[in-house]
Amino acid sequence: MTPDRRRLAELTGDLSAAGGVRLVTLGDGLERGIRTLEFRTGSGLAFDVLVDRCMDIGHAEHAGRAFGWRSPTGFRHPGLHENADEDGLSWLRSFSGLVVTAGLDHTLFGGEVPADGYRYPPRQIVRHGLHGRVGNIPARLTGYGERWEADRCVLWAEGEVRQAAVFAENLRLIRRIEADLGGDEIRLIDTVTNAGFEPAPHMFLYHINLGWPLLDEGARFEADIRETLWQTDSVAEQKADHLTFPGPAPGFVEQVYEHALVPGEDGMHRVAVVNDRLGMKVSVEWPAAEFPYFFEWLNLRSGNYAVGLEPSTHHVSGDAAAREDGSMIWLGPLESRVYHTTFRVS
Repeated sequence: MTPDRRRLAELTGDLSAAGGVRLVTLGDGLERGIRTLEFRTGSGLAFDVLVDRCMDIGHAEHAGRAFGWRSPTGFRHPGLHENADEDGLSWLRSFSGLVVTAGLDHTLFGGEVPADGYRYPPRQIVRHGLHGRVGNIPARLTGYGERWEADRCVLWAEGEVRQAAVFAENLRLIRRIEADLGGDEIRLIDTVTNAGFEPAPHMFLYHINLGWPLLDEGARFEADIRETLWQTDSVAEQKADHLTFPGPAPGFVEQVYEHALVPGEDGMHRVAVVNDRLGMKVSVEWPAAEFPYFFEWLNLRSGNYAVGLEPSTHHVSGDAAAREDGSMIWLGPLESRVYHTTFRVS
């Protein structure tokens, strides 16, 4: 419990004794040059916002125990990213951290779709890589700091990410991240706007990646699943449990599930990973109306050990299928959509 505003002022001349937000720049290796906001709530919750990586959340821990996944790639500077490399799979060379955003006009596997809506004859098609472009675009940092609301202190950051080209999409993401001083939750509020004047396709997904030590043999996945709509062939081949997780295994092939979740009476979807041995639980909730679909990703390979929780605007079949079946979201000129997601550690 953090003291109230007056008592805290009596105890220390600097709020950073209790927590806060600090802007730093990473200085070595593949991460060199990435602006990072370090959040510390004072409860034991600490996490990094990677300003130059779509303001995604990289490292995350509670009481010194990490729960955000760290892959072998590190937090690679976006200037090193080549979107169309490796047949669109180059996204996997930048894939690490608690939250990696997919979109804004495409999610899931790559491919080609018609570009006739942009009315530029030389651009006949749009080529997409895995999970789109936005996760490797730097943000314009518009503000960060600490704000008192009576005796509640909110740590916050906000920035703008632009995904745009001449004669193509002009999409903007305004991302706001909040956490309370003394609190154990992260609030993510995203507003996606078509800043152009032609209808723009919009798909959006959060790759929420949980790793060791939260993820370990015996850790559990909790969700109110009505039905599993789809799963990869590797599920039947490997038969790894997706509710109580095994430990890492060499050569494990990713298992992916699309689950239809049952929303609570308040219209919220809720999922969690629980480690009873640590007495630690990380839960995620969001309005079902904003992200109707959900994927569970099991990457239990040795050296890449992770579980992904993935709220999504669309089914697993991707861009071309969404256009064909009419489920694609088309944002009109200056039209916006807002997304609210909360992470809790207990």
